[in-house]
Amino acid sequence: MPLNIVLIEPEIPNNTGNIGRLALASGSHLHLVKPFGFEIDDSRLKRAGLDYWQHLSVTYYESVEFFFEINKDKNMAFMSSHGTKNHWDIPFEDDMFLIFGKESVGLSKALTEKHTNQLYKIPIYSEHVRSLNLANAVSIVVYEGLKSFV
Repeated sequence: MPLNIVLIEPEIPNNTGNIGRLALASGSHLHLVKPFGFEIDDSRLKRAGLDYWQHLSVTYYESVEFFFEINKDKNMAFMSSHGTKNHWDIPFEDDMFLIFGKESVGLSKALTEKHTNQLYKIPIYSEHVRSLNLANAVSIVVYEGLKSFV
């Protein structure tokens, strides 16, 4: 699979369900890092993911620390509104991990400070919008990355 989508502590089941469908459609692997803001069998998650969830390639992690311990040697890009480089500057590679934070606050300050050289943003051209919906942001970045593989 060309890309890995990582959701750290996702809070909204509909977003996670839509991102699961996107992962399947794009040939990506989904990584879900606990704690979640919902139960994994939540009907809203299943509804947003439709009947695709059973075909999805997904890995669950008990904590952020466990995720990074297991994947410490992987190539990663961290998405944050605090990034100074734009998402189209990500040096996409096969098996790259795209890291997204939770809907309410994004990635923790500890993560953004630790990974400043790997921190990217999606530019927003309106002063009235502070962030994009998580599912939309993941879609933008994943399909930008897929351009590297066609």
